[in-house]
Amino acid sequence: MSLLITLLSGIFFGLGLAYSEMTNPAVVLGFLDITGNWNPSLIFVMGGAITIGLMGYLIRNRMSRPWLALKWAIPTRRDIDAPLIKGSILFGIGWGLSGYCPGPGLTALVNNPYEGIVFIVALIAGSALFQYQSKNTTKLQ
Repeated sequence: MSLLITLLSGIFFGLGLAYSEMTNPAVVLGFLDITGNWNPSLIFVMGGAITIGLMGYLIRNRMSRPWLALKWAIPTRRDIDAPLIKGSILFGIGWGLSGYCPGPGLTALVNNPYEGIVFIVALIAGSALFQYQSKNTTKLQ
């Protein structure tokens, strides 16, 4: 049952991305082009996502435990450190340069295979570089 819920959640997420045109990098880049032909639609997508997320937290606060798990898996860290800031900056730069973040980037494998492959290879290379750097930083400490 958990696998089915996960699959349905992914399908609904993908449909939402497609319906809101977040799978089209031109829409994202249009949002970032505040001095040119600005496209404000991403604000409404973000607003909808935040609203759904808040509803999820309200529902969670009323439940003693989740339906499909033994306990809630909610992050407990609340600190903002240098790796978080650096990662956020790199994510934003990558999103701004390509118009893709990981979810819509995967859809590019179907919509625009050449761009999708380049994006996924860069995503994997960046993740591998992070893992390599992270292991070497840990060894030095």
